[in-house]
Amino acid sequence: MAKRGLHKLNGEFAQRTIASIREKLQRGETVYVAGLACPGTHNTGVALVEITQKDGPRLIVNNEEERFSGNKHTNEFPRHALDDMRKVLQRMGRDIGDIAAFVTTWDYPALLAMLIRTSLEEAPASLKLLRAPIAPAINLRQLDQVRRLSRRLGRMYGLGEQLPLICMPHHDNHAWYSFTASPFADVRERVAIAVLDGTGDVGSISLYVVENGEMKQLYCNESLFDSLGAFYTVISSSQGGWTWLSSEGRYMGAAAWGDMNRATNPYYSRLKAVLQLGPNGSVQLNRAMANWYADPADNPYHQPLIDILGPPLRPDQLWNPDAVLRVEDIHHSPGTKDRVDKAAATQLVFEDAMIHVIDHLLRITGTDRLVLTGGVALNALGNMRLLEHFDEAWFERVQQRKTLLHMWVPPVPGDPGVPIGAAWLFAHMAGAARGAPLSHAFYCGLPPANADITAALRADDIASTAIGNVSTPDGRDAIADLMASMVAQGGVIAIYQGAAETGPRALGHRSILANPCDPEVRERLNERVKYREAIRPLAPMATLQAARDYFELEDGASDADYNAYNYMVLTAHSKPEARAKIPAVVHADGTGRIQIVRDADDPLTYAYLKALGRHIGVEMSVNTSFNVAGPIAQTPVQAMDTLRRSKGLDAVVLVADDGATYAAWHGGERDSGRFTGWYAAWKQARG
Repeated sequence: MAKRGLHKLNGEFAQRTIASIREKLQRGETVYVAGLACPGTHNTGVALVEITQKDGPRLIVNNEEERFSGNKHTNEFPRHALDDMRKVLQRMGRDIGDIAAFVTTWDYPALLAMLIRTSLEEAPASLKLLRAPIAPAINLRQLDQVRRLSRRLGRMYGLGEQLPLICMPHHDNHAWYSFTASPFADVRERVAIAVLDGTGDVGSISLYVVENGEMKQLYCNESLFDSLGAFYTVISSSQGGWTWLSSEGRYMGAAAWGDMNRATNPYYSRLKAVLQLGPNGSVQLNRAMANWYADPADNPYHQPLIDILGPPLRPDQLWNPDAVLRVEDIHHSPGTKDRVDKAAATQLVFEDAMIHVIDHLLRITGTDRLVLTGGVALNALGNMRLLEHFDEAWFERVQQRKTLLHMWVPPVPGDPGVPIGAAWLFAHMAGAARGAPLSHAFYCGLPPANADITAALRADDIASTAIGNVSTPDGRDAIADLMASMVAQGGVIAIYQGAAETGPRALGHRSILANPCDPEVRERLNERVKYREAIRPLAPMATLQAARDYFELEDGASDADYNAYNYMVLTAHSKPEARAKIPAVVHADGTGRIQIVRDADDPLTYAYLKALGRHIGVEMSVNTSFNVAGPIAQTPVQAMDTLRRSKGLDAVVLVADDGATYAAWHGGERDSGRFTGWYAAWKQARG
């Protein structure tokens, strides 16, 4: 592999590169490192990091290829993401030659070894894994592209030779980025890190501790299929009716409609045997029940699991309207209640396993601070359960001290965050300072240029007008008030501004917004704007005060002024008055996957929330991602395509990189007159 340009971290080339970067940093030079998520694993892309000796790594961009290509969770070569990164460098007066190292998000030699071992351990049934997709992360046929990657990159950038890549351990990347980005980075006591994943390049569960600024791995289960992520993915797909990587969040939403009581759920007591919780926090798949260690796509169940859940949906049944789980049928489709109870049981078994692993980690480290990361950490409901479970009583009983769990989940716990981790970890190995914690996730792509927006608006079926400029406080507040005015009158609008969010949700730069006080808005958004299942909840974005007013924020998430609630990675229980006041953003189980917006991180969205407080009496908005059945809109052209496909979207507010702001709406015969009426009334009211 080294001959093909893929170098191990402990190899001669990598060590020379680290030494060279260390010397440059000590001379006061600025160094650039690129973290690359390569073809063959999902969510390909690239992160660019600027490093100085004094300040450590600073994230410049984290580009997800899916946003540019339109192919969700793509495992394609990230050409568009790499092109965009080069444009960023050139704007800075730099180019590809200024990048001191390209580091990958996987240790490919280790990954290949694990895949071969996994296929042989359970032979002969498991030999099918060598020619079929093994897990959501891995497709061996496409992974073969990695052998030619160094040469392809060299050709792409006109280097005349292959571009060498340094292979970084997948779970170490997850862990180091998540720790250094956390509010715990300067805490003197130990910090525990749990990487719970679909899989890494060595295993699917890895546990770490950080002490005195150094990270040490305590445990790795060295297994692909003894995995919480694989368990949830396979069950959610084969029972919910969606494909891998699209099924998990939907199934978590479905669980809220089922019986979440362990004592009364009709499936939980039998289903929990599929994950065997052993000593020292170990989790093993019960291979007598589950068959996804050998045939995850076509025949994932053995008969004992079929006896509990019924036969799995076949791959050719997925996305079929008759197979997809729909909660709107719960009162008149006989099987729907059973299906949501199965979803609830799956969530409960999953939470048992999470608690089992974290219980062991907190016992052996003796700490009360936890960083949770990996794709499994996208289960916002399970994350909340950890904060509830590890309360003062648990710490009094186990650690004999008065405290509770303090937990943080990064903005991008899944694989789109690993390119950042690879670059940050490499910088640390070269002796750089740790770097500043993150407070937002607006790093995907360049902010839209004015010319690109106006070009996208020149279309016969799109109407548009300039509505102001947000580069001054007065201009920003005026635009925010217009947005709030439309939403208060029942409007559904989108905001498109700045660099996009990195990660699988919108946080105010590529968001669809609506009135949280409207009890009909969830159904209208799902049915006429997003064209998606009613199973999907709508998330609340709020100022900190509004979040405190309507939700029970956990004290264990209070570090850095409740920073853990900034990224929609935690749910919170609503207060009794919330369902009557903000019904659109309270889910069936009384929770909300909340996002707190800060003025310093997103001035326009914060101003919009403050304006909503004046218009509707609550500084809170519905927030869902600006997309329709595909990736979140990245470019102005994609934003207009999304508007075209969404008949229930009233207007899109687009903000250029110079602050110029435009509104776009359906033109021609599709013009409802709603936006023009609201805009005229708003201008008249403001004189």
